Amino acid sequence: MAADLEHLCINTVRTLAMDAVQHANSGHPGMPMAMAPAAFVLFADVLKHDPSEPDWADRDRFVLSAGHGSMLLYAALHLSGYDLSLDDLKAFRQWDSRTPGHPERERRADGTWRTPGVEVTTGPLGQGFANGVGMAMAERFLREQFGSEVQDHFTYAICSDGDLMEGVASEAASLAGHLGLGRIVYLYDDNDISLDGPTSLSYDEDVTKRFDAYGWHVLEVDDANDTGALRAAIDAGKAETERPTLIRVKSIIGYPSPNKQGTSGAHGSPLGEDEVRATKEALGWDPDAQFLVPDGVMERFGAGGRAGAEARTAWTERLEAFKAADADKAAAWDAGWDGRPLPGMAGKLPSDAAGFGKEKIATRAAGKAVMAAFADHVPTLVGGAADLSGSTSTMVPGGDEERYTKESVGRNVYWGVREHAMGAAVNGLAAHGGITRPYGSTFLQFADYMRGAIRLSALQELDVAWVFTHDSVALGEDGPTHQPVEHLAALRAIPGLTVIRPADATEVSEAWRVVLEEVHGPAALIFSRQDLPILDREALESARGLARGAYVLREPEGEESAAIVGTGAEVHVALEAADQLAAEGIHVRVVSMPSWELFDAQDEGIQEDVLPSELPTVSVEAGITLGWDRYVDIPIGIDRFGASAPGPEVLEKLGITPGAVVDAVKELLEEE
Repeated sequence: MAADLEHLCINTVRTLAMDAVQHANSGHPGMPMAMAPAAFVLFADVLKHDPSEPDWADRDRFVLSAGHGSMLLYAALHLSGYDLSLDDLKAFRQWDSRTPGHPERERRADGTWRTPGVEVTTGPLGQGFANGVGMAMAERFLREQFGSEVQDHFTYAICSDGDLMEGVASEAASLAGHLGLGRIVYLYDDNDISLDGPTSLSYDEDVTKRFDAYGWHVLEVDDANDTGALRAAIDAGKAETERPTLIRVKSIIGYPSPNKQGTSGAHGSPLGEDEVRATKEALGWDPDAQFLVPDGVMERFGAGGRAGAEARTAWTERLEAFKAADADKAAAWDAGWDGRPLPGMAGKLPSDAAGFGKEKIATRAAGKAVMAAFADHVPTLVGGAADLSGSTSTMVPGGDEERYTKESVGRNVYWGVREHAMGAAVNGLAAHGGITRPYGSTFLQFADYMRGAIRLSALQELDVAWVFTHDSVALGEDGPTHQPVEHLAALRAIPGLTVIRPADATEVSEAWRVVLEEVHGPAALIFSRQDLPILDREALESARGLARGAYVLREPEGEESAAIVGTGAEVHVALEAADQLAAEGIHVRVVSMPSWELFDAQDEGIQEDVLPSELPTVSVEAGITLGWDRYVDIPIGIDRFGASAPGPEVLEKLGITPGAVVDAVKELLEEE
């Protein structure tokens, strides 16, 4: 009888997936049909989860990395008792539905989740695989810092051939093996089919040997329908605490469709009404029934959630005891889950040349000093650089004691030359929760390698920090392969990403404060390689103006004729140009505009005060001029690639000079 009910549960997942895809006339039915047994085993028997409290901190995490098979997840969530109705399943892939084509992590304006139970947005293959690595890193960090009584869970995923073909998964798998993330248990849906046809068209490597070489614990299940073998393999994976586990599950895509199973025809399109009927008949199902959930199915599927609710109640009691026993740890725990620093951080940040101990400093070096100043106030900050920690200066103090390794867990992660995986894993750290503003760092030029992850951080409004240094052609001799020109514009083009390019060390302090205390969603901090003078804030406006995105750094002494806007290092070019113009009797205001996004969020009155619409305006930035016409009349920039030469010479040859700004201002004034 129990076996019959189990089969009924599994076939309910299959028929719900078929019906939803057919009803939408769009979607991927084959993977949900093949991996329905795995979803049943996970949600009914394995996962520690509570559908009534989908956010509780010590739940197991489940990632559907093969996000095209979203109906597998939606069916399992509905049957397990999450707030996802049959009507929601019927609205699959429709406007504003809770069941979009790929799983989406989205918190709505009223604070509820669009789809409760979805941990991360997946669909771009390989990203979910790497997100899960970041989640496992977060769990291990929090368990080491606060104890297993409050953090003690696993990260599970279902991934596909396509996931494992993507380079981001390879990078993340290598890192997970190196770090010995033993609480990862991934099920690899090995069905030999991709969208173009058999995977043999492009893929014939031995995945088992590859993951063994990465340092993973690799197991195999010969038949996806063998639920006993699935349970045994998952149990063996959980028992292996020194290595992450990959369970290779042989499946037949579209099983048991009589005519499309085992073919790419079951992958990315509906089966068709006739084939849906034939498949239901093969299952002994009423072929005329739509979205049928037989009696007993939700009760059996819900067993996992009921056990999880009991686990959550016991965890809540442990958490209360933990907080009562140690007020400092309780404060750090709460700050981590709130995603904000401990009180008093702002007062610790350096705010002038004396605070930084020098008159000139690269903003990347200033960033290091600022991170050292706030480190104690952000005890759950975790991140690092892609083999560039010495160049990007993005490590908190502590040396080897703060390294995140296989043997011990600190805040400083050596990501290696893995920008793509770093980006996706940082997203996983943030999606897990409990980690305040996790970050990844590299040269601005290499943002291209991680753009997919940056975009997904914005799509999900994840509180992460992307720290990019060597921000312009001023880095010099490495030449155009390493000199960013289009990258500021490319980052600004991503909706929901706050880009901040500070002009000097004092703006760096304010930028980090704003990111940690005020910004919701991802932020990109853009720092210079070259030294820049620390601006005299007694003679100029306070760096606090950065929080508004743009502010008048210096008003002219005489009657105002124009405005010059700069970002980053070019603010200093703007100031020098203003001095030259003043010597000729032309008086201009100088505006520092470190963030378009923060400025655009201000009301029109503030924007008009900073950049009056009637005032002729020139901008200067060592990057392409795309987009600057929104704010200025003449943008000065670099609409070409750079060159290999000393940085100051490259800037001069490419026209990022005070003289060029002076000429542009005069041109504007002559036109009036």
